[in-house]
Amino acid sequence: MLSTPVAEPELQPGWAGEPKWDGFRALLSVDAGQVVLRSRRGTEMSASFPEIVAGAVQLPDLSAFDGELVVWDAAGRLAFERLQNRLARRGAGAARAAQEWPAHFVAFDVLRLSGADTTGWPYWRRRAALESVFAARRLAAPWVLCPSTTDPDTVREWLTWTSVGIEGVLFKRLGDPYRPSRGWQKYKVHETTEAIVGAVTGSLTAPRGLLLGRYDDHRRLQYVGRTTTLARAASATVADQLATPRHGHPWTGWSFSAGWGSQETLNVTLVEPELVVEVGVDVARDASGRWRHPARWHRARPDLTPADVPTFTPP
Repeated sequence: MLSTPVAEPELQPGWAGEPKWDGFRALLSVDAGQVVLRSRRGTEMSASFPEIVAGAVQLPDLSAFDGELVVWDAAGRLAFERLQNRLARRGAGAARAAQEWPAHFVAFDVLRLSGADTTGWPYWRRRAALESVFAARRLAAPWVLCPSTTDPDTVREWLTWTSVGIEGVLFKRLGDPYRPSRGWQKYKVHETTEAIVGAVTGSLTAPRGLLLGRYDDHRRLQYVGRTTTLARAASATVADQLATPRHGHPWTGWSFSAGWGSQETLNVTLVEPELVVEVGVDVARDASGRWRHPARWHRARPDLTPADVPTFTPP
């Protein structure tokens, strides 16, 4: 079951809210000792997460759960990069990674329970059954019960948890069954902020996307992320304010990934790092403090100088 974005974090009557985790969506089933852990796209992940497979002995047989795989760092923040790096590990490497960066399965739904198909049950009944499993079996790590609430004040509190990697809130109608549709709603926390244009994709006269930077405490221009593809009007606005580098460029010789976690590199044109733009970003960051998802264009800020832009501070 998937979700549709909504613009406001309002918990409506007849709905429940859950935190939106910064991890991998996963489905787990246990059938006569056989454990299957799959991604939303059907990729088998059991070999990469031996601690999840080993922990399945705590679960009732002939059962299946929907949830999120997460890894927490030493500071208690969700560490998506660590989680992603674990996907490539197998065998002894996966076992070592499980010791160093253990994963947890945050369960938020039950699809089969002791052989009974629960997908036709309403959410409130599935949720009650899930809570009963955790209580009756006293489930411990790697299992985590996802919080759920019908209290709007609690939802508003969760929206302040961005510092630990909570991305937003999911809303689920209490009476809905579990079905392959976008019946849930999601609200992701966004903020608008400023950054400096250091390079573009496309050309100076028709930029398609912006590569953004911020100066650190040592006055080095650090790459912080890139924008989504610009609309034609935004491209024209930016093009009028771009200039070629006048005295070299701090990013000369650098390469930039076409996407977070991608091996493909972008073909970019460096520009004089003087134009400040305002962009919308969400709370997802990588281990270096860069925006993991593309930023959304808001407007150019010719009234600001690079010195007015917040300083890049790695986590």
